Amino acid sequence: MPEVLKAPLVVEFPFTRSLGPVQSAFLTGLRQRVVLGVKTRDGRTLVPPVEYDPVTADELSDLVHVGVTGTVTTWAWNPAPRRGQPLDTPFAWVLVKLDNADTALLHALDAPGPDAVHTGMRVRIRWAEERVGAITDIACFESDDEEAAEVTVHVGEFDDPVTGIVAEARLDYTYSPGRAQTAYIKALENERRAVGERCPSCRKVYVPPRGACPTCGVATSEQVEVGPAGTVTTFCIVNIKAKNLDIEVPYVYAHIALDGADLALHGRIGGIPYDQVRMGLRVEPVWTEDGRYPDHYRPTGEPDAEYDTYKELL
Repeated sequence: MPEVLKAPLVVEFPFTRSLGPVQSAFLTGLRQRVVLGVKTRDGRTLVPPVEYDPVTADELSDLVHVGVTGTVTTWAWNPAPRRGQPLDTPFAWVLVKLDNADTALLHALDAPGPDAVHTGMRVRIRWAEERVGAITDIACFESDDEEAAEVTVHVGEFDDPVTGIVAEARLDYTYSPGRAQTAYIKALENERRAVGERCPSCRKVYVPPRGACPTCGVATSEQVEVGPAGTVTTFCIVNIKAKNLDIEVPYVYAHIALDGADLALHGRIGGIPYDQVRMGLRVEPVWTEDGRYPDHYRPTGEPDAEYDTYKELL
């Protein structure tokens, strides 16, 4: 069996959101070493605060000042911290019910080992040296034996309040395309051929192949060369420029049914004004000198395909 490809893959994007008055007060308070909760109509104090009661859906706005000490309600040991986690040495993930709060806050506990952590232990917030109005203003929790502090009312008003946050979402993993897609990728890269696989039951040809028929659920292994030309089945016009693509907008991305395939793949359409791309347009791949896959597809000059020839591939 040929070697199956694998490679590290990173999926990341910055998620930007605005804050309402409750979340704004909570994060601004952290910047000032103040932890705020929100009172519900039945007297519970929620930390972190939310703008609507998760039980009754009532709108919430009455902020209260809770303690910086609390009690661990449950925990799990993390022996191998990952990039971006609160601490770079082994630590415990803990749910801490801060004094005068009725719900628990998730964060890291700095502890020498799992034997030093237990449910019910008293802990205190360790503040970050530089605080910007984010949950990371709490650097972590640490062991503490002080008694609970008295609750106080807080109006939640601060100078220069935090009004929005940017959360960097990132996922690191190793991706393997499997046997079928490895063959597909190598055929594209080495021979500039598009190779699919035929289902032994329904006889449909899938490109890119997945190693199994999505309709019948049976394994596929018979290789079938398709294309290189194909038909545009559907398309969209892209008007927002991606940071990592050196392509001027607007441009067209389309689903293309290669000749002989029973599944459309996607590709960029070039060599034609974006407002002239249409369903049924016949296209062919365009390769760059060292390209591992087609750079884009351009019109072949053939008459448009009849709708009935590709309607099942929409």
